Amino acid sequence: MNDDSREKETIPHWHIAGDWFDICSCNVPCPCTFAQPPTGGACDAIFAYKIRTGHFGEVDMAGLNVVIIVAFTGDVWSGDKVAAGIFLDAAANLEQRQALELIFTGQVGGWMGHFIPSTLGTLRGVDFADITVAVDDSLEHWRVEIPEVVCASGEALTGPTADPSRRVQSWNPPGSEVGPTEAAVTWGKSIDGHWQAFGFSQDIPSGQNSKHIPFDWSGPDA
Repeated sequence: MNDDSREKETIPHWHIAGDWFDICSCNVPCPCTFAQPPTGGACDAIFAYKIRTGHFGEVDMAGLNVVIIVAFTGDVWSGDKVAAGIFLDAAANLEQRQALELIFTGQVGGWMGHFIPSTLGTLRGVDFADITVAVDDSLEHWRVEIPEVVCASGEALTGPTADPSRRVQSWNPPGSEVGPTEAAVTWGKSIDGHWQAFGFSQDIPSGQNSKHIPFDWSGPDA
């Protein structure tokens, strides 16, 4: 038995699913989700995760939130690297905190076990904070807040020829930030986007990219 096999035996089965959305400096629609370089060649973004259901072994993970702040130049899908900082939910107990850090730093497989090693250049820090992530059931609005650190929100995209009772959506995204998915990408636009942490400072104006994608991850990988 090799060392990798031994390590996998010590990782419990885990699964988390919920809502993901971003607010970023790209124009609408975000080129990154189409596996293309960002608007203007660089991107500043915030990723928000709301875990609706899940477990890490016997540890319940439902109701916890995570925020990742990222910045990069170039095309992450072609090998360019990102700088990032991670906020994990301060409401988590010790076991939940350990599980969140393992999952979201890519140490226990799943989508982050692929995405983090392939895209991360610099991790500027991992911290715990009081995180509010709110997503309307109708997907009309979504919002993330960390007091005095993050305040960002988006709303569903619409326009003069769109049916107001339906969301503007696409499927089979070639550059999905949550990994391969059969779920819909719901396109939106920013209402506001302010954050200052880990050396990042951003003030995204209204009308820039925002989008929602459900995420559904599990591990460890076979």
